[in-house]
Amino acid sequence: MSTIRIIKKYPNRRLYDTELSRYITLTDIRELVMSGTDFQVVDTNTNEDLTRSILLQIMLDEESGGEPLFSAKMLSQIIRFYGGTVQGILARYLEESLSMFVQQQEQLNNSVGSDPVTAITNMAEQNMRMWADMQKNFFKAAGLASAGKRKKEEE
Repeated sequence: MSTIRIIKKYPNRRLYDTELSRYITLTDIRELVMSGTDFQVVDTNTNEDLTRSILLQIMLDEESGGEPLFSAKMLSQIIRFYGGTVQGILARYLEESLSMFVQQQEQLNNSVGSDPVTAITNMAEQNMRMWADMQKNFFKAAGLASAGKRKKEEE
């Protein structure tokens, strides 16, 4: 059973790793993310969960230096979804897309040494199945499943 590592954020904006019993930096938290360590950042005064805001701060630092992951157009499109009726659907869609991407990367890494054409063909077939399932679930959650079904029946 995995325990969540607690990072305390003090009013002086310093971060304290309770497992290591020392102050850490955003770079240290980035390393926790990269290593897959489960953690939670908690405000010492309010006990508020600050994990998301710390992760966003790390992303902002990453986006500011080097080659950004998100274009201005992509960020604008994401911002337009906030407060809209499909905000939750988009969040779930993005989360599942990233999960599938990670699975594929692991699969590709595990197939090193095997026939590359077979590995890529198998991955492409699996992608088609996963995207079809995800699209079906997306439309179903949006209440559009029956419209897609009627269109298919008309063809």
